[in-house]
Amino acid sequence: MPARTPVSAGNWKMHATNAEADALCEGLRGIDAIAGVEVVLAPAYLQLARVADRFIGSGVGIAGQNMHFEEQGAFTGEVSPRQLAEVADWVIIGHSERRQYFCEDDRSVNAKVRAAQSHGLKPILCVGEQRTEREAERTEAVLRRQLHDGLDGLELPPGFVVAYEPTWAIGTGIPATGEVAQQASALIRDLLAELQSPEIAETARILYGGSVKAENIAEFVAQPDIDGALVGGASLDAEQFTAITRAIAAAKSS
Repeated sequence: MPARTPVSAGNWKMHATNAEADALCEGLRGIDAIAGVEVVLAPAYLQLARVADRFIGSGVGIAGQNMHFEEQGAFTGEVSPRQLAEVADWVIIGHSERRQYFCEDDRSVNAKVRAAQSHGLKPILCVGEQRTEREAERTEAVLRRQLHDGLDGLELPPGFVVAYEPTWAIGTGIPATGEVAQQASALIRDLLAELQSPEIAETARILYGGSVKAENIAEFVAQPDIDGALVGGASLDAEQFTAITRAIAAAKSS
C-alpha cells in the first residue's frame, strides 16, 4: 500500500482583506517547495480567485470553506459547486462552525460531498464531538453517525480527506492531546473500513484540527493515524503556518 501523502490545510475563515491576503501570500512564498506534503489554502470567498492567481502552477491547493449542493438556483448568498470549481480544487465540508452556527446537518453534508465529487472538487470532510458529548462518552457514537450519514451512498476515492476537529478544542487554545486525537483518528479509520472498505480506510488522510500551532503540531503528526492538520488561526501567520507545514512533512517522511 503506498504511503499516505500528508496534508497541511489552512482555513482563513472570515479573515483578511485583499491587502491582507496579498501580504499573507507573500509571506507564504516558497511553501510549495516543501517536499512530501500537500498544502491547501482556504481563503474567504472574495479572496479565492486572488489567492489562486498567486499560487497558480505551484501545486498549492485552493479550497472553498463551504458551498451549496445545488448546481445553480435561487439561493441568495450561496456559492454552487460549479462556480467554486472555477477557482478552487478543494472544499471544506461540515466544519464544526457550519454545524454549530448555521444548523448544517449530516444530510446536507452528504449532499455537499456528493456534489463536490461530481464537480471534481476534493472534499475535506470535518467531523468531531462537542465537549458535552465527550464527557458523556459519546464520541464513538457521534463519529459513527457523522460518517455513516455524511457518506451514505457515496463511493470514496483513495486518499479521501477527513478532518477530526473536536469542537471543544477549536478556537479555545486548548487542543486535544496527541493521545486523544490518535484514539479518535484510529476510530475514524476503523469506521471508514467498515462503511467503505479497508483499502479506502488505509489510504484516507485523517487530519487533526483544533488549536493547532507550530509549538504543538509535532505531538499530533507523530501519531500513526494522523496525516496532517486543518489549521485555523495559526494559518493567518505565514511564519507559523510554514513551520507547521515543515513539521508535518518532516514527521511523515521519517
